[in-house]
Amino acid sequence: MPTSRRAFGALSLGLLAGLGKARAADVPAWRHGLSLVGALRYGPDFKHTDYVNPQAPKGGVVRLSIDGAFDSFNLILPRGAAPPIAGLVYMPLFEDSLDEVSTSYGAIADAARHPDDFSSATYRIHPKARWHDGQPITPEDVIWSMEQIKKNDPRMGFYYRNVVRVEKTAEREVTFVFDGPGNREKPHIVGQLQVLPRHWWEGTDAQGRKRDISQTSLEPPLGCGPYRVKSFEAGRNVVMERVTDWWAKNLPVYVGQHNFDELRFEVYRDDTVELEGFKADQVDFRTENTARYWATGYDFPAARDGRVKLETFVDRTPAGMQAIILNLRLPKFADVRVRRALNLMFDFESMNANLMFGAYRRSASFFEDTELAARGLPTGQELEILETVRAQVPPELFTTPYANPVNGSQDAQRANLREATRLMREAGYEVRNRRMVEIRSGQPLRIELLMNGSTFERVALAYKTALDRLGIELAPRLIDTAQYINRMNERRFEALVSSYPQTLSPGNEQRDFFGSEAADRPASLNRAGIKNPAIDQLINRIIYAKDRAELVAATKALDRVLLVYCYMIPTWFSPNINTARWNRFGRPERMPEYGGAAFPNIWWWDPQLAQRAGAR
Repeated sequence: MPTSRRAFGALSLGLLAGLGKARAADVPAWRHGLSLVGALRYGPDFKHTDYVNPQAPKGGVVRLSIDGAFDSFNLILPRGAAPPIAGLVYMPLFEDSLDEVSTSYGAIADAARHPDDFSSATYRIHPKARWHDGQPITPEDVIWSMEQIKKNDPRMGFYYRNVVRVEKTAEREVTFVFDGPGNREKPHIVGQLQVLPRHWWEGTDAQGRKRDISQTSLEPPLGCGPYRVKSFEAGRNVVMERVTDWWAKNLPVYVGQHNFDELRFEVYRDDTVELEGFKADQVDFRTENTARYWATGYDFPAARDGRVKLETFVDRTPAGMQAIILNLRLPKFADVRVRRALNLMFDFESMNANLMFGAYRRSASFFEDTELAARGLPTGQELEILETVRAQVPPELFTTPYANPVNGSQDAQRANLREATRLMREAGYEVRNRRMVEIRSGQPLRIELLMNGSTFERVALAYKTALDRLGIELAPRLIDTAQYINRMNERRFEALVSSYPQTLSPGNEQRDFFGSEAADRPASLNRAGIKNPAIDQLINRIIYAKDRAELVAATKALDRVLLVYCYMIPTWFSPNINTARWNRFGRPERMPEYGGAAFPNIWWWDPQLAQRAGAR
C-alpha cells in the first residue's frame, strides 16, 4: 500500500536543487522529485540510481512463490485475492527511491509542483507515457483512477479523502486540490496513485461483455508497467512477461531494473511444502521469515556445495509492529486489565529460546528500531505535546516507562501469573474449576486465534499452554488465506496475528491504522477497532507537523499512548532479511538502504553462475 515500505510520511517536501526559477513569483517551480525529509539525493540530470547496474543484461526466467491462491486480477478491489503483480503491471505518477526516505522521482509524470502551503499539487504527464496497447496516458486517466479507487476501495477512499477535486489544468497536467493547507504529505501521497486505463475499463472483453471495475475479474489487465500477464492458471500460477518496448525503461528511476524476460509465480498453500519446493529447485528465491527453518532447514547438498546461496540483508526500513491483535469491539477485550493480563502470559523469552533459536527481539514500540520509538519518560517537545492530552490518558504514562513483561524463568513466570490473576480479579473475573470465569455472566473466557499459515502455529500452542495456567482457553484456528482476509476485513474475529508497517516519515496512514473514524470501516487497517480521542489528536499533530523535530516528538507521543493501553500483544521483529537463492543471478555491489534484497527488481540473470549451479 501502501502498504508497502513506501507507505507515506508527514514532513516537509524537499526542495530540488538546480531546477530553475519559477515562471512567476506566485507560480511554484517544477520539480523532478519530491522528498519528505530534505534535499533530494539525485539532481535533475541524474542518469540512474546508485543501487542498480545500468548495464545489467536482459534475459532469463525467475520462478517465485505466492503464499495462498488468487482469484482476481482486479488489483484495486479490497475483496478477492489478487497476485502480487500490481507494481509490475501499473505505474505511479512518481516512483519511490530505495536509498532515500520517503523520496520519489518522475515516472508517469516527469515533474510536479505545489504551492508553499501544500493546498494542491500538479503533476505533468510524461509526453511518452503509454499504455501497453499504445494509447497515451492522459490526465483523464488520472482523474478517473482517483474517482474509481475512492469509490471501490473504502480504505484508499479514506486515505485520499483530503483530495476534494482532481482536474485537468493543461494538456498534460492534472491538479489535485486538497481540503485545506498545511498537510505537507499530500503532494507526495497523490504521486503514489496507481493510474488505471480508463478506455480499457470502459470497453468490452473478448466475449463482448462490458468490463466492470467494481467486480472481481480474471481477465488479464491492460497496464503501462514493465510486465504484462502472459499466461495463468487460476489459483495456481501466473506468468509475467517483460514488455520489451516499455516506454519507461530509460527513465532514470527505472534504468537497470526489471531485467528478467519472465517472472513465474507459483502458488503454495503451506510453508513447509514451499521450502521443499525451493530445495527441489522449483523456486529460485526465497525470503525466510521462520527462524527454525533458517537455522535448520537449509542443510542440504546444494547449499553445502554453493549452488544455493544464503545471504542476509540489512534493511533500515522501520520494523513497525507485529502483534496478536485483539478485537476491541468485543466486550471481553474492553478492559485494559484483561489485555495487560494477556500480555503478562506471553512468554516471549522462552518461545524465542526454544522455538526461534534466539533470532528475534521483542517489539516494544509501534515504530521499533527507529528514532521515532518512545523510550524512557517523555521529555522536551514530546512532553509538551503529551500535556495537551494529559486529561485523556492514564497518569502512569507520565511516570512509568512502557516495558513488556519479562518471562523466561520459573520465578518470572510465577510472578507474572500472580499479577495477571490479580488484574483479572480486578476486571471482574475469578477462577472456577480451573477456568477463568466472568463473575457477572458466569461465562468462561475463551479466545479464538485466527491464523492463515502454519508458521505461527507452534508459538500459538506455547501461548495456549501459558494461558491454560491462568484459566483462559486459547483456541488456535488455521484457515485459508481468502477466508482469513474476508474475516479480518469484516471484523469477524476475536484475535489474529498481523502487523503495522511503518516508515521513517509517518503521517496520514496513521488515521487508517489507529484513528477512530477507521475503527468501524470495513477493510481499514484499524483492525483492532481503536477509538481514542487522544490518539486522534496526536495523529493530527503528526500530519500537520511543521518540521522534523515536531514530527519525531509527536510520533513518540502517539507511540507512548498506543502502548499504555495494551491494545495488542507485541510479538517480535528482526532487523535482518534472510534470503536463500539458487546461485544463478547477479546483483549490484551496492544494495539500497531501504529496499532489502530488492529481488528481482534490480537483479539479473548471470549465465556463468547459472552454468555452475546446474540445469533446473
